[in-house]
Amino acid sequence: MAKLSFIAVTIFLFNNLILSHALYGSSSPVLQLTPNNFKSKVLNSNGVVLVEFFAPWCGHCKALTPIWEKAATVLKGVVTVAALDADAHQSLAQEYGIRGFPTIKVFSPGKPPVDYQGARDVKPIAEFALQQVKALLKERLNGKATGGSNEKKESTASSSVELNSSNFDELVIKSKELWIVEFFAPWCGHCKKLAPEWKRASNNLKGKVKLGHVDCDADKSLMSRFNVQGFPTILVFGADKDTPIPYEGARTAAAIESFALEQLETNVAPPEVTELYSPDVLEEKCGSAAICFVSFLPDILDSKAEGRNRYLQQLLTVAEKFKRSPYSYVWAAAGKQPDLEQKVGVGGYGYPALVALNVKKGVYAPLKSAFELDQIIEFVKEAGRGGKGNLPLGDTPPTIVKTEPWDGKDGEIVEEDEFSLEELMGEDASTKDEL
Repeated sequence: MAKLSFIAVTIFLFNNLILSHALYGSSSPVLQLTPNNFKSKVLNSNGVVLVEFFAPWCGHCKALTPIWEKAATVLKGVVTVAALDADAHQSLAQEYGIRGFPTIKVFSPGKPPVDYQGARDVKPIAEFALQQVKALLKERLNGKATGGSNEKKESTASSSVELNSSNFDELVIKSKELWIVEFFAPWCGHCKKLAPEWKRASNNLKGKVKLGHVDCDADKSLMSRFNVQGFPTILVFGADKDTPIPYEGARTAAAIESFALEQLETNVAPPEVTELYSPDVLEEKCGSAAICFVSFLPDILDSKAEGRNRYLQQLLTVAEKFKRSPYSYVWAAAGKQPDLEQKVGVGGYGYPALVALNVKKGVYAPLKSAFELDQIIEFVKEAGRGGKGNLPLGDTPPTIVKTEPWDGKDGEIVEEDEFSLEELMGEDASTKDEL
């Protein structure tokens, strides 16, 4: 009897140990993932899936467990909330570049996974999930077909750019964009194994991060320049192009994509608010931007340098808040760009003024509220959601005249030379007949 009692206690303790080890019990609303069901439940899903990569010993993971379960309950039927024990399934976690716990990734059909960086509470998690659902619905309404997250039909061509010593500096070193470059040798077995993963990653990251490749058999000078000693070597050329860092993660498309998007977060260029003093500025800053926000600031004699700098600081604050969005910000002093002002209806209601401009589509939308930080932020948010009441810019693009850039100083009043009554009348007053 004592022996049976001991066995029963052992089984009880073992079962509880298993449950505590897994964090999520069999009755949990959180979908528990394994390598066997990850593809069907996540990669082939037609909806948004939130995945927590956790370790059972992790204190932050344990603290997140009740919140994650509540989020799963709240989002039931709308978004799948799942969890993967990264300790038990290390190879799968490694594929996604998991280096800390808990890591939450969002899988949306047809897109590489992205990290959730918000607060670990039910409301922000649910709000973020609904944003992903709205984005997915918008794509479907616009006619974009979406399959599984990583099960897209692959293009036969690779988006990875072929690099060599003649184009490397021009394309990579002088670029402001993030580049990830593979140095390979055609005979290398590991390189051949990486090739389809690299191709998939380059196609999935197209338009976000530049991927390139260097054939070190054909171009040994770049191999020597960057001290490449084995194949494949993957180097990351971020903000500091002179000192690339090595990529040491898993050689899978998912891991490379995840790493690239993380690097994109840390290599975002500092925000800029550029004076619109030439046609080149409009082309560079507004030509390819999704939205170009153009501010028209008061004349320097009205605002002085202190006032103008205050406006510019407001705009920089907005640019910093939305620095991960494909927006640009330019400004012009009142009256300096008359054709642009006329086309967007600025001037009649005073300065400062702000418009959201889409040069490609030839439309604009004016800020109708006060030129204050909170109102500008709401205006930018609304424009990013598609805006309301967009107006046509006209049949021809605005003419931008070349002006002298502001020197940062207060304006000077130009004193006119005094003139006499005779000069004003155009003749000598002494010759007039007396009345």
